Amino acid sequence: MTVNLAPSNASSIKPEAQNVLALKQVLQTINADSCPGFYNFHIHTVNSDGRSQSENVMEQAIAIGLKGLAITDHHSTKGYAQAQIWLDNWKLNHRDKISAAPTLWTGAEINAELLNNDVHILAYAFDPQHPSLTPYLRGDQGTIGHACYSAARVIEAIQEAGGLAVLAHPCRYRSTADKLIPEAARFGIDGVETYYAYNNPNPWKPSPKQTALVKDLAETYGLLGTCGTDSHGLNFLVRI
Repeated sequence: MTVNLAPSNASSIKPEAQNVLALKQVLQTINADSCPGFYNFHIHTVNSDGRSQSENVMEQAIAIGLKGLAITDHHSTKGYAQAQIWLDNWKLNHRDKISAAPTLWTGAEINAELLNNDVHILAYAFDPQHPSLTPYLRGDQGTIGHACYSAARVIEAIQEAGGLAVLAHPCRYRSTADKLIPEAARFGIDGVETYYAYNNPNPWKPSPKQTALVKDLAETYGLLGTCGTDSHGLNFLVRI
């Protein structure tokens, strides 16, 4: 008997931007040298509090040979959507250079409450149309309802939409990382932003002390590690 392994419905095939398995495989290889030359999972555009247009972000990504990225505007996927349209058009017009195109994953940055701290949770590779994320992707309007604001619910909502939830810059909050990360792990978070430049150096370089602490905690709790410049300016190789 022949077994048909093809999906019965073509719509069940997820786009590259929602390929969470591929993203997990990449994150398992991330190290201190991965960002910003090869990967960048924390970029803002004019669709939240950044200065760059999404098209400019993608032009830079191709110019420097970036392998993968995510645009993570606050409570919005408009930046991602614009970048995806630009990338699709670029591929159509550069069929001989498709191998040079970076992988673009869906992304957003969502505020949440964790141990009485207002923290940021990065969402990756999710379905932006999934109803679980409706309370969170409202741009400047913020999150609907107090119950939705808890870190536990934010993490759950991201995962219900097929994505990964990652605690952003865990050493930037009032409570310390060694308290926040275990609590986030208790709620089922997938990862932490391990490689982050807390003092905004130029050129960008992850902060050694904080990186060592977060990396150790990530390993202890079995969490994935990400890197990103948290760019808000015109050059995504630095934060500002």
